[in-house]
Amino acid sequence: MQSEQVEIYQFLSTIAPFSLLSAASLEEVVGSVEIGYFKAGTQILSLGDAINDLCCVRSGAVEVFRKNGELYNRLSQGGVFGYQGLLVNRHVRYPVCALEDTLIYYISGAVFREMLDREEEFADFFAVEDSTRLLQVVSRQEKSSPLMTSKVSSLIGREPVTLLSSASVQQAAQLMCEEQVSSLLVLEPVTDDADDDQLVPDLEAGPHYIRGILTDRDLRERIIAQGLSYETAIDEVMSQSVVTINSDDFVFEAMMTMLRSHVYHLPVLKKGRPLGVINLADIVRHESQSSLFIVSNILHQTTLEGLVALRDEVNSSFVRLVNEDANSQMIGTAMAIIGRTFKQRLIELAIETLGEPPIEFCFLALGSMARDEQLIVTDQDNALILDNSYDPQQHDSYFEQLAEYVCHGLAACGYALCTGGIMATNPVWRMTQAEWEVRFCDWIDNPTPRSLLDSSIFFDLDGVYGRTEWADQLNSLVARRAKRSQRFLASMARNALLRTPPLGFFRTFVLEQDGEHKNSINLKRRGTAPLVDLIRVHALAIGSSSRNSFERLDDIVEANILPPGRGEDIKGALEFIALVRIRHQKLDLEKEIPPDNNIEPENLSNFERRNLKDAFQIVSDAQKYLTFRYQPNRAN
Repeated sequence: MQSEQVEIYQFLSTIAPFSLLSAASLEEVVGSVEIGYFKAGTQILSLGDAINDLCCVRSGAVEVFRKNGELYNRLSQGGVFGYQGLLVNRHVRYPVCALEDTLIYYISGAVFREMLDREEEFADFFAVEDSTRLLQVVSRQEKSSPLMTSKVSSLIGREPVTLLSSASVQQAAQLMCEEQVSSLLVLEPVTDDADDDQLVPDLEAGPHYIRGILTDRDLRERIIAQGLSYETAIDEVMSQSVVTINSDDFVFEAMMTMLRSHVYHLPVLKKGRPLGVINLADIVRHESQSSLFIVSNILHQTTLEGLVALRDEVNSSFVRLVNEDANSQMIGTAMAIIGRTFKQRLIELAIETLGEPPIEFCFLALGSMARDEQLIVTDQDNALILDNSYDPQQHDSYFEQLAEYVCHGLAACGYALCTGGIMATNPVWRMTQAEWEVRFCDWIDNPTPRSLLDSSIFFDLDGVYGRTEWADQLNSLVARRAKRSQRFLASMARNALLRTPPLGFFRTFVLEQDGEHKNSINLKRRGTAPLVDLIRVHALAIGSSSRNSFERLDDIVEANILPPGRGEDIKGALEFIALVRIRHQKLDLEKEIPPDNNIEPENLSNFERRNLKDAFQIVSDAQKYLTFRYQPNRAN
């Protein structure tokens, strides 16, 4: 290999997609390279001209245009162009002009096509482009996770064991022993007003519906420990609120259902008929037990010190989910449920210390915890809704102490105090139900810079303890009122543009310029947060009641307010940026260094670098559309 070719080889070996080639194939590519030089402003490719070579920018920068003359892309060192024409009709489809003095490597079209046939990963790079390529990456990630491909029905080993509600607890225990099961479904004959969705066929006695479930734990805690007679009817001690799951749901959804509902047995239904019952042991076999065990451990702790001791287990759960190729939605949901459970148990411990609350209340989770998008690096945002009978002189001391206990307890458990004071310890965020409604209406009707910031936090809310239906009522209020206010939506849209993606003029990364994280990219502030903000605006515009960003996107796509394909693009970008953020936090934990949201470009793989640029471009395009759609006085 000649010295000039050695330099070309060394350069291409560091640039995707050539870095994906075997050494022998790369040598063949290098052997076909010719070099061209273009002064700034020179046309490199003209629309419709014949094209015979793949082009790679060695130095300088070029602009790529659409047929209508609109700027499509800017490429700097390592950028590849011309492949669209080579792959379709061997004529230029996107004209290219030198933006500055530029050196181009021309790679023989014949060699390029041979590499496509020979090298699968190389071919994958060119099969699609930009957002479509990113969606394929995200899709492969989801398909690689057994939690996302295994259906609940695959866990069922036998039909459910059932018993009539009139049976005694002794009969139930005997049947469970005979069948060697830890639970049974309790049935009752169907009446005229029975719920048809819970019908179950019974070959001996006709149709019945599920009245409840009896478990080993019920036998221990509600019968033996209480000294009840063995002749007690099972309908007096069974769990009547039966949480179920459908047979077509995924194992991950079963795990999340157990986490949310604090149950360890799930009847599996198909068209309303129980196929079987899965339990914690079945989920354990899918190696996702850590999250479930942590929730159980949290609920069984009797002291703050016991809760604090679980911090390492939370980190281990996060690492395990990442290593199992869980997607960002799975991880965000699991971490949010763990966070909510910490909050719930702390409230219970506070009430044990302070006594029963003088009036009813609802403790709110805000932000990422409410959206089920919480990661391992997070602070706490929370607030209190108080009953309308609240009297500050009589009641405020109690709720101040409750908030102090919970918020400082959360801080000790790893959920940092909010530097902006968005916590129930701040009396501003302890209001009655009526006062919250007035405040929310005022934010929507009279938007100010401060109220817009508050809206972006408080309009993602979830009730975690107490009268949680009050939180649902506030969510409904926002969904109804916000979509009617074009002024508010336009203001929220402008606010959502304050955080821009870190992509420069030449599709290079824009880095933090000062501070502790100088020369790095904050993947939350410059990546996921701008997407969450713009998704929220669209969701408010259509009156969506969903809180999770992915679920909001589903509502937005269904409402048909985005250009075709844009919703899937945004979903792919959000998933990929979140995954890069998650993976690097996991690496920090494994290195036993404090994880954060910042990453240095040199620590990105070529794969991450290329796809992050695609994702950030989607963020930029989505923000441009946001500006267009919510212009003041524009009819939607």
